[in-house]
Order: sequence, then structure tokens, then C-alpha cells
Amino acid sequence: MSAPPIMRVLYNGACPICRFEIEHWKKVTARRDLPIVFDDLNGPARADWNMDADEAAQRLHVRWKGRRLSGFPAFLALWSQMPGMRWLAWSLGLPGLRQVVGAAYDRVAAPMLYRAHLRRQARRDG
Repeated sequence: MSAPPIMRVLYNGACPICRFEIEHWKKVTARRDLPIVFDDLNGPARADWNMDADEAAQRLHVRWKGRRLSGFPAFLALWSQMPGMRWLAWSLGLPGLRQVVGAAYDRVAAPMLYRAHLRRQARRDG
């Protein structure tokens, strides 16, 4: 990576769905030499985020322009920096659509993925 990171992404590498999507984005950023760094919440980089593992596992998190974004706003920020995904960030970021899709992520998708994460942890620890 030639430029210092402009964005950091914190994701759950233990989640197969999250990992699959992030692996795709990692390939895109590497191919395009984009200044985006991906931190797995299950590794040492989580300490830099000042949040515990449980809080980190509940949503995608992004550090961008001096702010920490979580949930759907984090996806919009990430997609806005990804070639081929900017149109998605723009369209889903439109007023009205942003609220509907954001609510679907916050109330359905993120809790569903988090509950699956807790079940995986229980099986692992049990």
C-alpha cells in the first residue's frame, strides 16, 4: 500500500458471511492499491478501536475522516471508497432509502449475524 490508510474497517473474521464479503473487498483494495486497512476484531488490532469484543461483533465499524461509523453508515462509507461500489453508496445513501435500508440492517441483518456469532461462540466454548 503506497499511501497511508484513509480508512480502517473493523469486522468479525469469525463470521463466515462477514469474512467472505471482507475477503472480496480486501482483494479489490489490494488490486487497486487503495488505502484501506481491514482489522479482524478477533486479533490484536481491536485494541486500537477502544471497544470490547462483544460491542465490536454487533456491527461493521469504519474509521474515516476522523470519525468512527458503525452499522449501515459504515457500509456507505466503505462502499463510497470502493470502485464499482460507489453507485451503491450513492443510491442507498439517498434520503428515504438510507433510512429504510439502514433500519433493515440495524433491526434484522446485524442482529441475525450477531446471534449467529453468539451461537458459534457458545459451541466453541461449550
